[in-house]
Amino acid sequence: MIGKFPNLQKWIQTIRISWSTQTAYRFNFFLQVIGPSLVFFFIKYNLWSSIYNGATDLVIQGYTFEKMINYHAWSLVVALIAGGYASHNLAEDIRMGRISTYLIYPFNFWEFHTASFISFQFLQTFISAITIVSILLLGIFDSLTIVSLLNGYLFCFLVSLMWFSLQYMTGILSFWLEETWILRVLLQIMSAFLSGAILPLELYPEWIVKILNYTPFPYLSYYPIKIFQGELPLLTSAPLIIISWTVIFALINKFIWNRGMKLYTAAGM
Repeated sequence: MIGKFPNLQKWIQTIRISWSTQTAYRFNFFLQVIGPSLVFFFIKYNLWSSIYNGATDLVIQGYTFEKMINYHAWSLVVALIAGGYASHNLAEDIRMGRISTYLIYPFNFWEFHTASFISFQFLQTFISAITIVSILLLGIFDSLTIVSLLNGYLFCFLVSLMWFSLQYMTGILSFWLEETWILRVLLQIMSAFLSGAILPLELYPEWIVKILNYTPFPYLSYYPIKIFQGELPLLTSAPLIIISWTVIFALINKFIWNRGMKLYTAAGM
């Protein structure tokens, strides 16, 4: 069956190679698995415990301590599934001239990096599942249902495609920039503050939230969290907005790539 679709075989083999690369070092893989849960408990749990200071009746914009911890636990899961990909390898390929290889191979540049991204998503899905089980055993996800879990994963996969498209855009800007790490850092900081990953959007001024709803940012964290919590259904306008932004970024990426290839001189080869 696969032999009839040679391009599919290339995708499968690239995904396998990328998976092997990411899991080659067992200790590093072990840290990837247990690291998110440890970071959550040592930083976010202790931080919000200090803020609420044991006041069980304290409510911050509708959030009790238990609800706030639940929100940030889901924020961790969403970050693993939807926002873990980074474009530094992509930028290095351009800056060091390695894309010349893709120009002569039948498996081109965007296909290779998209296949690697898919492999990365498989790994992140596995890690997120372990994280969910760990937090579930502690009673933090007490209201979790199968429907909200599946809806959350489906929405996060859409978000991850948009995030990949956005990261891809920062990466291919290496045609003009010596380093793109500052763009990645700025993007991470902006998305952390504007997506609701650090603070729920209920704590923001209402006029800011109205503006943010027209941007991709709240759909990176806040909306996936609410879907996981069962407070929002999957069938809303949110998936359409995510798909629209993904298409916009894909078109921009195509434009940047075509312009960049006119300037490409294989420097570094």
